[in-house]
Amino acid sequence: MIDFSAMIAGPYCARWLADLGAEVIKVEPPEGDHMRHRPPLREGHSAYFGHLNSGKRCIALDLKQAAAVEIAQTLAAGADIVVDAFRPGVMARLGLGAAALRLQNPRLIYCSISGFGQDTALSHRPAYAPIVHAASGFDHALGEDAQGRPVGSNVPMADILTAMFAAMSIQTALLQRERTGLGTHIDVNLMDSVMNVLPYELQAAQAGAAQPRPSYKPLRALDGYVLVTPINARNFVKLCAALGHPEWAEDPLLATDAARFRNWSEYMRRIESWTMQRTAAECERILSAQGVPCTRYLRVEEAMRDPQFAQRESFAPVIDGPHEYLSTRLPFGFDGRRPLPGARVAALGGDTAQVLRERLHMSDADIEALERSCAIVCHRDPPRRQP
Repeated sequence: MIDFSAMIAGPYCARWLADLGAEVIKVEPPEGDHMRHRPPLREGHSAYFGHLNSGKRCIALDLKQAAAVEIAQTLAAGADIVVDAFRPGVMARLGLGAAALRLQNPRLIYCSISGFGQDTALSHRPAYAPIVHAASGFDHALGEDAQGRPVGSNVPMADILTAMFAAMSIQTALLQRERTGLGTHIDVNLMDSVMNVLPYELQAAQAGAAQPRPSYKPLRALDGYVLVTPINARNFVKLCAALGHPEWAEDPLLATDAARFRNWSEYMRRIESWTMQRTAAECERILSAQGVPCTRYLRVEEAMRDPQFAQRESFAPVIDGPHEYLSTRLPFGFDGRRPLPGARVAALGGDTAQVLRERLHMSDADIEALERSCAIVCHRDPPRRQP
């Protein structure tokens, strides 16, 4: 698999496929994927980049030079899968587009990731996750403040969702190829990916529903906040009993789903009047014991210490230069065995020379000549100091 993508969506898709056993060669420009420079940093090594790209072999090519383009074409034409996340048309102009490569290799599965699709009126519009969040209605769906401003999200959900859909579509294409012998060109984009996680909002918009979906908010406790989510009628009855107000189950203001939706603020106020008198841990313990969904609000560093993750072995170490840190494992297993992330994060150009020797059968002299011309970048570990 050849990964021409950068930033988040394409690289994360390719990393998950590497976790599942694919050999992934990541192609970067001489300056590297922009994410190599994003914090959190450890002595210049980005753990953010490492999380998205562990387990890949990394080569660096200057695709502004013909010699580098020829290398990329040869590698891509011989691959099972190609992923790109350039603006539509860029790869075709380089001779690396799906049509050209599939003429050479009809079995190739070529996945193009973009903001708005390959051939729409918005195809060439710059698009990062925050732009798509705003343009899709996603930010408003998360909630609004008192002035009607959308809440927004710091998490690049559009990228992560697109990575998931891209990985899913590639695996489906592999199955199709087993049956037909032919590859395909996959077009996956951030805007459609976000729309796929807004089923209520999409249907409410078509039905002309003026009332927004009631949302569960943080409720105050003595020492923090809790989330209480009595989703269905059974949860609601159990909640009433746990709070010491079984009569609420017959109260016309709350007795039905429709009534609770109409009187949502009052519903949340009543629950909060109980949570405010207890610690967050007490709220979680009491309500959970009664079958009412409830949790304390935790920060990621607190959540990572939960025994649940240790029991499931949800994290695994990766090595990035002199550093080691934990990365997530895929959230599923096969007969109890979960895939592991690649244990290594490659340096920029760290595998260039080896890949060119193995795949293109280049000599060391040829590789050195390309390096002198700046068509490629080869990383070499500094010599070790002699004792």
